[in-house]
Amino acid sequence: MLFVGGACSQGPGMVVNDDLKDPIRSHHDIDKDNAKYLKKATKHYESLAGRAATNGHVVDIYSCALDQTGLHEMKSCPNSTGGHMVMGDSFNSSLFKQTYRMVFAKDQNNEFKMAFNAQIEVKTSRELKVCGAIGPCISMNIKGTCVSDNEMGIGGTCQWKLCSLYPSSTIAILYEVVNQHGAPIPQGGRGCIQFITQYQHSSGQRRVRVTTIARKYVFLYLFEVCWADAGTQMSHIAAGFDQEAAAVISGRLAAFRAESEEGQDVLRWVDRNLIRLCQKFGEYNKDDAASFRLSEAFSLYPQFMFHLRRSQFMQVFNNSPDETSFYRHMLMREDTMNSLIMIQPILYSYSFNGPPEPVLLDTSSIQPDRILLMDTFFQILIFNGETIAQWKAQGYHELPEYENFRQLLQAPADDAQEILQTRFPMPRYIETEQGGSQARFLLSKVNPSQTHNNMYAYGQVSPATSLLHNLFHAWNKCPVAHLSKASFR
Repeated sequence: MLFVGGACSQGPGMVVNDDLKDPIRSHHDIDKDNAKYLKKATKHYESLAGRAATNGHVVDIYSCALDQTGLHEMKSCPNSTGGHMVMGDSFNSSLFKQTYRMVFAKDQNNEFKMAFNAQIEVKTSRELKVCGAIGPCISMNIKGTCVSDNEMGIGGTCQWKLCSLYPSSTIAILYEVVNQHGAPIPQGGRGCIQFITQYQHSSGQRRVRVTTIARKYVFLYLFEVCWADAGTQMSHIAAGFDQEAAAVISGRLAAFRAESEEGQDVLRWVDRNLIRLCQKFGEYNKDDAASFRLSEAFSLYPQFMFHLRRSQFMQVFNNSPDETSFYRHMLMREDTMNSLIMIQPILYSYSFNGPPEPVLLDTSSIQPDRILLMDTFFQILIFNGETIAQWKAQGYHELPEYENFRQLLQAPADDAQEILQTRFPMPRYIETEQGGSQARFLLSKVNPSQTHNNMYAYGQVSPATSLLHNLFHAWNKCPVAHLSKASFR
């Protein structure tokens, strides 16, 4: 465990010198190749990460400081060994202390909720090949007949090592469908994949778990395991499409590419994939953007991609390199539900009109008589509408005759506490109101369909419709590209 309270300024891992006139590097410095110590320090920490992972050691980094501490250079240590990466303002804060306690949480058998020295081996039927993996792992460089020459993520192997496992640990395995020796894939055939996972349980036992799956239908290029003729079996493909998993895989691939490619190139890659999907599965009349429709199986995917493009994983503005590394680290290791919350935060509405309900992540959801609860995974925010805030300021919730108002205020707070007790690392808890300084955290996430220029206008186009219209026009300007053979899960 490494507890960092400041940036390293000596030795091969230094990220800044002792001269206070020289600030630590920013994203702008990295883009302009003006980060003096970046390459040498990164190489040093990657070497340490490789040695630690080879020996089965886990490196946790707990960074608490008001400025950057060099997480961007040190990220390979927790990323390769499966360790924790935690950021905070102070080691004395309750936020850090409660997060640190969760590391040593135990289950009902009084055993730590962790495992060590895990290995995952993947075997496939001959029609499938493994392109790579994305997650907190390293390659074991084991070649085999099921290994593809087309590397995606950590590729060139069919076995990976994970120095640690936690209940929410997730690794994404990517595949491609191949046509060996010109032999056609049999109609209605099944693709088989077997996962062999070995690990040491916290009790000391060595355990082996074997999982074998077979699927009849596959979506070429996207996210299921088997295959179908994309030209004649669209209904089967749509039925097997998991848009939540697809969004998370797209997010991981985009974040992985963003580490080595220009940000605009990654955004164009995301856009091209979305355009291809809509071109293949959308229904529309030529030259009529309003006629564009997607079936229910695909209807949420463009929305996920819209928020992915605006997320902190793709947009580095207003984030330091350390913060960007932390956010991407969490996306690479969490399960589908948590990762989806990171990409598109959840927004719940509380009002006198009925029970709590999910609402659109849009400015139209901000109403004077509503309380909003937003979960971004990294933050839990309670937002009081203008009328609610005025009633609270006047103390109505303290009067016996307004018990229902007190219960309305208490409901989102109780739900927030339930999330705080189970989330790792513990998210920052924020309470704000209309016009409050911290309302910016909500406004930065919602879709700005209403602004000071149009919020009083009638007949506005919904955010989803606007998104699809923009997508339709972008597609018309781009050359039509065929879906590739890559298939990943």
